[in-house]
Amino acid sequence: MDTQAEHSERDRSSEPRAGSEEGSRFSRVRGRVEAVRPWRRRVLAGAVAGTAALLLFSAFVVQPLLVPSGSMEPTLRVGDRVLVNKLAYRSGAVPERGDVVVFDGTGSFVREGLDENPVAASARGAAASLGFAEPADTDFVKRVVGVGGDRVVCCDARGRLRVNGAPVDETYLQPGDSASKAPFDVVVPRGTLWMMGDHRSRSSDSRDHLGSPGGGMVPVERVIGRVDWLGWPPARIGGLRGTGAFDGVRAPGGAHG
Repeated sequence: MDTQAEHSERDRSSEPRAGSEEGSRFSRVRGRVEAVRPWRRRVLAGAVAGTAALLLFSAFVVQPLLVPSGSMEPTLRVGDRVLVNKLAYRSGAVPERGDVVVFDGTGSFVREGLDENPVAASARGAAASLGFAEPADTDFVKRVVGVGGDRVVCCDARGRLRVNGAPVDETYLQPGDSASKAPFDVVVPRGTLWMMGDHRSRSSDSRDHLGSPGGGMVPVERVIGRVDWLGWPPARIGGLRGTGAFDGVRAPGGAHG
């Protein structure tokens, strides 16, 4: 007896026959499965392309940023998502007094050469660039108080900063905070910025790095962008209000600027 032929015949008989009800159901199920697979591939491809587009937009135009601390209260609060305008200082524009900016503090606020796992750093960087994670430890958000050539002094008899001899009424400060508990008198070198937080009693800023290399000054080229909008929470969505606190300040040469 040809057992192999018998098994082959039995195997073929177990398959749904064309035209039978069972065969029709089998064909319909197989068709649905085959139709789903391209749909899943299209969704996956679309998700990858969309993420890549968002990362590119974040890298060169506008970057969401999760505010990790209260150093800029009440202007920015912990958990706020802000939108950083990376085009603000292109085409020759430079940061101005009163601007709220995000900058890389490497070499000024953070020592250079800190070791970090490159894979973890890349993953966190991608999440941070979409506003889903806290920014890198080297990124800071502060207010520009002095630009190149300015003399910034704290404090006058009324407890105010003086920039190039002009008193600055900082209405944006956290209620109850003074301009600074620690006195200082600095001249900002050209091409650098003097940065301070709005919640002065909780902000680690240029004052804390006076004795460090660079004296707490942040190079202009380290500025990532200007915070122009609040994107979250919904009750606070809108443009970040400017300040007129520095309107009376004149440039070191005597002209307004």
